[in-house]
Amino acid sequence: MKLHEYQSKKIFERYEVPIPKGRVANIASEAKQIAEELGGRVVIKSQVLVGGRGKAGGIRLAKDPKQAKEIATDILGMEIKGLPVRKILVDEIVDIDQEIYLGIINDRNFRQPVVIASSSGGVDIEEVAQFSPEKIFKLAIDPLLGLQDFQVRDIALGIDLRREYWKQFIKILRGLYRAFNESDATLAEINPLVITKDKRLIALDAKMIIDDNALFRHPELMEFRNLDIEAPAEIEAQKYGLSFIKLDGDIGCMVNGAGLAMATMDIISQFGGNPANFLDIGGGAGTPKVAAALRIILSDPKVKVILINIFGGITRCDEVAKGILSALGDVKTNIPVVVRLVGTNAEVGRNLLVDAKIQTAETLVEAAEMSVLLSNGGAS
Repeated sequence: MKLHEYQSKKIFERYEVPIPKGRVANIASEAKQIAEELGGRVVIKSQVLVGGRGKAGGIRLAKDPKQAKEIATDILGMEIKGLPVRKILVDEIVDIDQEIYLGIINDRNFRQPVVIASSSGGVDIEEVAQFSPEKIFKLAIDPLLGLQDFQVRDIALGIDLRREYWKQFIKILRGLYRAFNESDATLAEINPLVITKDKRLIALDAKMIIDDNALFRHPELMEFRNLDIEAPAEIEAQKYGLSFIKLDGDIGCMVNGAGLAMATMDIISQFGGNPANFLDIGGGAGTPKVAAALRIILSDPKVKVILINIFGGITRCDEVAKGILSALGDVKTNIPVVVRLVGTNAEVGRNLLVDAKIQTAETLVEAAEMSVLLSNGGAS
């Protein structure tokens, strides 16, 4: 789950990472009021979860409260890369002496959190890594030991930070790591972390991505969720506890188990088909859940056939078959459905489906072949 800048800054502030004075606004008059409180000169920043806000005109400076209101009116009426600007962040303007990049990510290669720092902040860190890799400093953190004092000093030395700023930098990096770790984040980034003319370090911008799988531990973060960037089908799936990811193919997949779902998609692709989605209904899925899954799959106009692949272990296949028939009775469709059942009472379940004139397969290979043929306009 991606967080807006103002949301990330709220979390950073909780962990004593210094941020500029400012507040979020929904209407232009609020921006004027905030600018008056901050002394007049402010920066107005659109709050949308895409990059390139500045180039799109979504970040602008205002010299006084009147101009702040005018700019806020313009920005609140914008769309940036298809996303409407519903909120703006009004921050004080700080006099910048130097810009630094500081971030923490989960790195698959290291299999640990990794601190990334650079003396070249304020720009795309990927560009720095590509054209000036010597300016990038990386350091892995053992999650069992946490961030150690010597590591913080190594990072400060690695980006040639002057010693007069080490005390502030150590406090900020420690706060950033705590925010990252305790929020179950996959990314916590400050770009830029600025050194001001009056020798303060401030997180001028902030970005966080939270691991969706850990949100049950952070109900307070659920209010930060932005539905503008999520597909409607994925929002609906979450209501029913379904794991769903939309893809670009035309074979809708309904499977119980993430590993089995991945294998199903792989075999469809192996036979020249294109899966339309990843959908794991989990174990013991009842009729309401199966019906919801069918509705979600059928909401995609590209879907030409539905492949249901169920391994009946704890859940009996005959009960699954009854659930599928009941769901198909609730969700009317002319799209062909292929069902592969294996496990407890599989034969009984298949017979129930055959009697209802639902196409069945005994193996996943057979089911995938049938689905690909049907998606190409053939008859199984």
